[in-house]
Amino acid sequence: MAVDTLLERITDHANRPDPYPLYAELREAGVVRQTDGSYLVGTYYDIAALLHDPRVSSDPRNLAPPYREVVPEAGQLSFIRLDDPEHHRLRGLAMRPFGPPHSPHRVDAMRGQIASITAELAEALEGRTRIDVVEDFAYPLPVTVICRLLGVPREDEPVFREWSAAIVDVADITPGQDPGERRTAGEQALTEMGRYLVDLAEGRRGHPGDDMLSAFVNEPGGAFTREELAATAVLLLVAGHETTVNLIANGVLTLLRHPDQLDRLRREPDLLPAAVEELLRYEPPVQIRRRTPLANIDVAGVTVPKGVPLILVLASGNRDPKRFPDPERFDPARTDNQHLGFGGGVHLCYGAPLARVEAQTALGALIPHLGAATLLRDPPAYRHNAMLRGPRHLPVEL
Repeated sequence: MAVDTLLERITDHANRPDPYPLYAELREAGVVRQTDGSYLVGTYYDIAALLHDPRVSSDPRNLAPPYREVVPEAGQLSFIRLDDPEHHRLRGLAMRPFGPPHSPHRVDAMRGQIASITAELAEALEGRTRIDVVEDFAYPLPVTVICRLLGVPREDEPVFREWSAAIVDVADITPGQDPGERRTAGEQALTEMGRYLVDLAEGRRGHPGDDMLSAFVNEPGGAFTREELAATAVLLLVAGHETTVNLIANGVLTLLRHPDQLDRLRREPDLLPAAVEELLRYEPPVQIRRRTPLANIDVAGVTVPKGVPLILVLASGNRDPKRFPDPERFDPARTDNQHLGFGGGVHLCYGAPLARVEAQTALGALIPHLGAATLLRDPPAYRHNAMLRGPRHLPVEL
């Protein structure tokens, strides 16, 4: 097939169960222009260089007019969709109650809570012969954790689950589809979720709790505007569970497809941290990132024009044989595993430390239950989003 249809084929839901042959085709083809005008990049070193290149923008307002969509003003964009210095300012404010240098123990302090939530979910599996790994475990764990971290009532999950789904749908990049309806639903969901989270935060102004929404509105001298607070809180709530759900579900699916490695991890639990890194390489939850050149740039001998969509296929780079020996092999003990599972550069995933703890804890609790488990459907039904790849359901017989 023609290489200028690769994006169409990669984003075709029929190819969601196994996009990796298409990624190999992309790496072989090099940097390729697509029928919609975008440029695809799938090799590790080129992607890594572009993630660190200040001439490459995350701001959708820098797209040339033929590709530009209607986007909010800067104050309404989350920091992952902004460039420095605004990205640096907003990310720095968001980091104050979450990680170093101001809150270095936040994630470590949550290990006990994460272990407790995980134990409750694992206990609920006792005596059951069939489960849906997504609905029974991979989804409720990170949702409960992010709710406690932000200070969002867990009982409100049915409402924000619908908002989250609409927001994530907008991030899909399937060419040839009219995104108008999805964009309208996503914008409404963003507005409603943002209003909900800001109202929660404002209710704690002057009498904070030990949660991040409280910290955001009780920062001495003020910090976020109302619009910035809404955009940041929405980002953290949505990204704080959506990607981790996929990481855990992809992890269980991979282990059940590799019973020898599952048995190895059961015998050698100290390998779990390395196994999670390998899962982030082998089956990353975030497969694709979109960027925009701020000038004409050379990528592997191809001139990519200013303002056109630049599609970085992270999952392809993670299986580049020029970077990873035997890249199609799942190896929990792999060394030198500097994968692209959390992106790279200034936009390296904000929540990576938390996601690692959640995935390690979840898989550590699930592995003892998976000894005689079998997949009831392989491949499972996948979510439609090509950027955030993971099973919609993962039915397993225990």
